[in-house]
This record gives sequence, C-alpha cells and structure tokens, in this order.
Amino acid sequence: MADEVQPAGYALAVDAMGGDHAPDIVVHGMDVASERHPHARFLLVGDEAKLAPLLAKHKRAAKSCTILHTPDSITNDAKPATALRMRRSSMRLAIDAVAAGDASGVVSAGNTGALLTLSKIVLKTLPGIDRPAMAAIGPSARGDVVMLDLGANVACDVRNLFEFAVMGDVFARTVLGLTAPSIGLLNVGSEEMKGDDTLRRTAELIRASHLSPQFHGFVEGHDIAAGTTDVIVTDGFTGNVALKTGEGALKLIGQLLRQVFSSSIAARIAYLLARPGLDRLREWLDPRRYNGAVMLGLSGVVVKSHGGTDAQGFAHAVDVAMDMVIYRFNDRMREGLGKIGALQAKLIEVPLEGTVTGS
Repeated sequence: MADEVQPAGYALAVDAMGGDHAPDIVVHGMDVASERHPHARFLLVGDEAKLAPLLAKHKRAAKSCTILHTPDSITNDAKPATALRMRRSSMRLAIDAVAAGDASGVVSAGNTGALLTLSKIVLKTLPGIDRPAMAAIGPSARGDVVMLDLGANVACDVRNLFEFAVMGDVFARTVLGLTAPSIGLLNVGSEEMKGDDTLRRTAELIRASHLSPQFHGFVEGHDIAAGTTDVIVTDGFTGNVALKTGEGALKLIGQLLRQVFSSSIAARIAYLLARPGLDRLREWLDPRRYNGAVMLGLSGVVVKSHGGTDAQGFAHAVDVAMDMVIYRFNDRMREGLGKIGALQAKLIEVPLEGTVTGS
C-alpha cells in the first residue's frame, strides 16, 4: 500500500504479564511475531527476572524486544478501580508508553475491564468520538467480517452507533484491505420499519453520510455467519451475546463431529476419508486466526488478546496491531471523523414515531 509507514521508536508496547499463561506464551508469541515483522522493535513490559530467561530461549524475540522492568501485574479478577491504583503494573506502563509517544500501540492478554478502563483514562478518545468500541474479526461464508461493539458499551444511542459505523469502515479498510466495505446495522428484521427508534435514526444518519453508498441497511443474526456485509454494527450488549453464541455454536459443532466420527468402525473409516477436508475446515475456523479484539476510537492502538490463547494466537494479535500502526489507522480515523462534522446536528433530532418490533 502506498501510504504504508514504518513506526518510529517502538512499534508496540507489550504487556508481558497479562493472560492465563503469561509470560511464557507472550514471549513465544513475540518470537513468532518477530519473524513476521523483522524490522520492528517492541517494548516488553514485565518482570525482568522471568522474562530474561525466556528471551534467552527465543533468539528472534531477544533481538527485537527491550525489557521495561516492573514486578507488578494486574490479575484477571482485579476490579478496574484496583487496576487504576496500580501505577507500576505491566499493563499500565505499556499504556503509558503509548501515551508518551514511546510506542505506537499496545497489546495485552490481560484483564479486559482493566485494559479498557486504563486505556480510556490514559489515552483518551479521539476528538469527535463519544465512546470507544471493541471490534473483532470473525469468519463467515464469504470471508472475514468485522463486528462492533462486542461489549465495551452495553447501552448505545444514535451517536454511538453512527460512530461505530465510521470506525468499523476504517478498521475494515485498514486490517482487511477492503476498498469499500459494506456495512450492516444489526436489527430484529431487515425491513426499514423494523427495530426501535435508535436503530432507525442511526440508519437515516448513515444514509445521509459519506458511508451511504456502502450501507446495506438492516441485517439479522443469520447474516453475520452468511457474510451479508463486511461490517456489522450493534450495541455492546447485543454484540457480546452474538459473539458468545457463535463461539458456543462452533464448540458444539466440534464436539458433535468428534462424537459422530468416533461412534463406530465405519465412522472412523469415514473420518480418515474426510480428514483432508476437515483439516481445512479446522484451519479456517481456528480461533487463533481471529485473536485480537481492538479498542477503536482511542488516541492510540490498543489490542486485546484472548487471555487463554497460545503463542500463535498472541502473534496474530500482534499482527492486527501492527497492521493498524503501519497503515495509519488513527490518521484514517481522523479523516473519517472529519467527514461527519456537518451531521452532528442530526444526532439531536426529534425521535421518529411508530417503532416496530421484530417477528
């Protein structure tokens, strides 16, 4: 891409102590990431006594990473208020490095609530953004799909949903490389009169914006897996329920397949015949390929890795963060926000009448 840039200083600050299997999988993941990004430099924040021996075993990571020592870390069950008081935690120092301009982004597999709270307070939102949103990429029948919000904002108004559409558009362009991603607003039906006042007003606002040519309209739950649109916009409550439902469905399918193919000798033979196709399916649906939820709308790149991931999954979260840094995600966000300034008055219009619920 012509507008690709190489980050100055440290590309990313990495919370080495966050996650279920830190720091082992973090350092191993950085070794994988260092092979993919050989010219990048990373700031590895955590306990040097634990990190140094691990880096000695992972030569690529040792060459690309510099340790910032701190013995403190935020536990998975820590409350956000507790995390705020821990000024020297590995997560806090990694975020501080971004705020200070020493790193372009941060990656952590640690406590989600703490990461979101600290990022909002330390980095703050971009001008024009009311609330940050959590976005992630998932599989569909037609390719990868971006969905937001996934839980950062349980209740959303028209402004929030509209801003999510703008952020989702820029994210899909930056990370998926799409030139004009299609956008859908998750609803209880696809008809224009379905849904509540907030959704219908949001749809009107999107149609009045620069996103109008890309706006598909309302989409339903089944459209997520079908890949009807490249971007799915919804509130954090609905998005989180949809995400967890999808994850549960995939686990159930895996369990049922194992039961079917182990039920008899004939089934085991059938498995051997079907194994090449099943291996491709497993690779396609591998959750590690989609690891790395992004906190959009902040004045710095923040990527949340799943706490229970392995080294390959963590490396993918680093890949997502690197794409956002290299391809100037926040600069593009500012450009997108600049196009919607004239529409701000529409956010306080009188609500529409005649709400129609789903069937």
